[in-house]
Amino acid sequence: MNLKRTTPVFLNHLPDDSHVVKPLPHPTGTYPYRLNIREVLGDVSWFLKQRMSFHMVGDTGSLRHSAFQARIASALAQQAGEHSSASEKPAFLFHLGDVVYNHGEASEYPKQFFMPYEEYPAPIFAIAGNHDGDINPDSTLIYQSLDTFMDVFCDTYRRKIMFAAGSKRLSMIQPNVYWTLQTPLAHFIGLYSNVTKHGTITAEQREWFIEELRNADMYRPDQALIVCLHHAPYSADTNHGSSPAMIAFLEEAFKAADVRPDIVFSGHVHNYQRFTKTYEDGSSVPYIVSGAGGYANLHPIASVADPRVADLDTDRHQVRLENFCDDRFGFLQITIEKRENGLLLVGEYYTMYPDIRMQNPPKATLFERFFVPIRNKAYSFY
Repeated sequence: MNLKRTTPVFLNHLPDDSHVVKPLPHPTGTYPYRLNIREVLGDVSWFLKQRMSFHMVGDTGSLRHSAFQARIASALAQQAGEHSSASEKPAFLFHLGDVVYNHGEASEYPKQFFMPYEEYPAPIFAIAGNHDGDINPDSTLIYQSLDTFMDVFCDTYRRKIMFAAGSKRLSMIQPNVYWTLQTPLAHFIGLYSNVTKHGTITAEQREWFIEELRNADMYRPDQALIVCLHHAPYSADTNHGSSPAMIAFLEEAFKAADVRPDIVFSGHVHNYQRFTKTYEDGSSVPYIVSGAGGYANLHPIASVADPRVADLDTDRHQVRLENFCDDRFGFLQITIEKRENGLLLVGEYYTMYPDIRMQNPPKATLFERFFVPIRNKAYSFY
């Protein structure tokens, strides 16, 4: 029997690719780079004060043929259009990065993003992945890292996009490549971890992140504090494994801010994983990987006997893999609801049947449901 790991792993051979780090583009908005959802949804945002649903998915692009690229997008659009009530239907999609492979080129956006998501009825926000920021060395057009991502997601006002092949979707107005989305029930702090395999965060972004943690903490427990980054801090897969750089970055920032988030979402790894990290003071933070959004290949969870990876040091990090799905494509629907004893975050992970011939039209099936209570928290930092 091929037993799977139950804790995160590290690759035994971590490449030093720090030389490929790309400079960040200039912000399109003003510091501290916050976008209130009212600026996008208008008066509809008032209906989200008691209950708010939204989608999350990562790694939807694929330069190689992938039948599930369009099928995941279709399933998301179907869910988003099922409810008539503004508080019940997903209000937006938050993309966890790698919108377009392999090098974030404008020529690939129509096929990999605009066409698949043309019928998605709600706004789409995003953080950039490593492929979104990479540059094609063979391109005949000269462009800078994240040029197209900024045009699509970080515009100064909403308008049609010239290279979108006639798509009706308008550009988004995120103020920077790292930014905060403010909603009635949650603050989403979105990081940009650059183009390296395991992520890189600039010193300037680190200082901004610490201040955003402190700011968002002032609104708790009335609003959840959600951190989103592309590179998965923890993973048990054999392709990327966990990121020592992102683990160190997050923990140092949490300690500097004297704040921990309610939950952390990431992509990069092409599967679904749900971890719980327990700290010495007894508090815990869920870490969710949702990177099976359509890229051609899925990433398997490592077996116990796999010699390519090593287990996380459990004496230093109490992190357990609670559940995973590494053989199906899928996406998240998250609901945050205000209750008498505080907020409750409910996560639902939906998957597509691996054999596309089995279901026509394709249908998303609930894989698991998890719950995260949002209440007043006090931490002990050591």
